[in-house]
Amino acid sequence: MGKIRSVTKMTDNRFLNMYHLDAENRLGGDVNYYVASRASEAAQMKLVKKDDTPDGVAIYSLYGEKRDRIVLVHQYRYAIDDYIYEFPAGLVEKKEDYHDAAVRELREETGLKLELLNVPGYMEKPLYTTIGMTDECCAMVYGYASGTICTDGEEDSEEIEVVLVDRKEAKRILKEEKVAMMCAYMLMHFIASEDPFYFLKCDEDRDI
Repeated sequence: MGKIRSVTKMTDNRFLNMYHLDAENRLGGDVNYYVASRASEAAQMKLVKKDDTPDGVAIYSLYGEKRDRIVLVHQYRYAIDDYIYEFPAGLVEKKEDYHDAAVRELREETGLKLELLNVPGYMEKPLYTTIGMTDECCAMVYGYASGTICTDGEEDSEEIEVVLVDRKEAKRILKEEKVAMMCAYMLMHFIASEDPFYFLKCDEDRDI
């Protein structure tokens, strides 16, 4: 097993920082590794704290009387200098429960109200996004959205179009557009299943 000798913070930004890891591999060889992290200090990184506290949350919500549309955002992202389809999402504030963060973020990004589903805990367990380059950990929450779309809560740095996607449009998006991977997998499930939330209704004590 590899070993980390020391961690050095390389940047001082508000939302994301780069850290250098002086490490060694399983054979004792030197390793220089770089990690992007939401942590403001090395002591707050997952490799130090050894916990899976979510940095962010994404919201998979269905909309409409028939609950046959999924709420997505078509958002400009500087990393690719282009627009991409994603779930509404955002960072969890300090000491904020990520379910509360989900309700807040959906309201801020879309103007919609979120009714959270009560699902088995392992279905919402915080997971790592791109572990090869970052220790960012996010939770996915599920629910039903209602209300009227409004983007008045959009920040100056955000360019967001809220879209309510049916199965036909979801298939087109997957074929023709840029889509975040987590969102793409859920769109595939949405297209294929008559009840998009069927998988959430599994009995936690039942073998899967």
